[in-house]
Amino acid sequence: MSRLFSKQGARDLLLGLGLMGATLALLLYPQDSMEAARTGIQLCGNVIIPSLFPFFVLSSLVVELGLAEYLGRLLEGVMRPLFNVGGACASAFALGFIGGYPVGAKTAISLYQNGMCTKTEAERLLAFCNNSGPAFILGVVGAGVFASSRVGVLLCLAHALASVCIGVLFRFYGAGREKQSEARRGTAPRFRAPRFTAAFTGAIKNSFLSTLNICAFVIFFTVVIQMLVTSGFLPGLAQVLGTVLAPFGMTPEWARRLLTGLVEISSGVWTLSGEGTLSGRLTMAAFILGWAGISVHCQVLSFLGDSGLSPRTYLLGKLLHGGLAALFTAFLVRVVPLEAPVSHYLAQQVADIAGTGFSRTLAVSVVSAWMVFLLFFLAAAAGSRKKLGKGGRAVL
Repeated sequence: MSRLFSKQGARDLLLGLGLMGATLALLLYPQDSMEAARTGIQLCGNVIIPSLFPFFVLSSLVVELGLAEYLGRLLEGVMRPLFNVGGACASAFALGFIGGYPVGAKTAISLYQNGMCTKTEAERLLAFCNNSGPAFILGVVGAGVFASSRVGVLLCLAHALASVCIGVLFRFYGAGREKQSEARRGTAPRFRAPRFTAAFTGAIKNSFLSTLNICAFVIFFTVVIQMLVTSGFLPGLAQVLGTVLAPFGMTPEWARRLLTGLVEISSGVWTLSGEGTLSGRLTMAAFILGWAGISVHCQVLSFLGDSGLSPRTYLLGKLLHGGLAALFTAFLVRVVPLEAPVSHYLAQQVADIAGTGFSRTLAVSVVSAWMVFLLFFLAAAAGSRKKLGKGGRAVL
């Protein structure tokens, strides 16, 4: 009996009750769970795979071929004073903004595993380099949810500004315990693979497995959200939360939106297309985008695995990111005029975005990824020439 009331016993009891409840929900609502799974699979096929897979390949090649190290020589003077990380970490910062969740976190982990940054630097990166991509904020949230391009730009600006502030704040993380022996785990070779073909085939295989891993979490949490809503658990919890926080202006409807966004980012932002003040909906959208949702956190934690990196800075960074993004958005809404009416042209744009097929999305994503790869390659070549010039050799 004493074991049952211990911390471990209580945790096991809650876990068992949760699993029993999940099993019961699947038995009681099989049709709803199947429809939710189909929705998740469709989301993976039309959005997740085309948008993330090319950038996973890109991030893998940037690290494996040593391009991040050459890029670091150019940006060391920016990344070190601003974020207290090496210049090679700029690749995780840039890809995190371009590729969206969870490309930045995966790149940071790869940099650490390949010896291009220390453990402390990698944990600093995790706090601020894993961000929502501009395509999602401008296209899905701005044009799709709020039907306004200005809203998309405002949210994107607040999201980016909050990320930079988190990076500056976490530059002091671990400063007192960073050891001299940890400064570098060895100089990375010019090419980390024997040849480009070996690195390319390895990047394709590993990126495909990583994308499937993310799709599994997306489908799972799509079903979880549907089961919570269908069973009445989420509306009931929102009712209780709205009642408790009523003195602070929280209503059951806003509580339901917040709870949904805490679990899954896409479902959360889509709930904001309903009623409510524009400033309130934008502020909550900014928080959801910054927090990213438990679904994204599980994806990042799966990449962390046994890397030895602590998830604490990542989780704290995302919580602070959501809060700062909400504050910046609340301020920007007051100073930037936003127009609520939707023109016929913009409505047609929204319909085109929603109806974009797999092949077109994949083509756009692949072209974008390889253009970014070309930029990284040119920056790496410039870094290499800079090093040769300092070493007294002829610069080509």
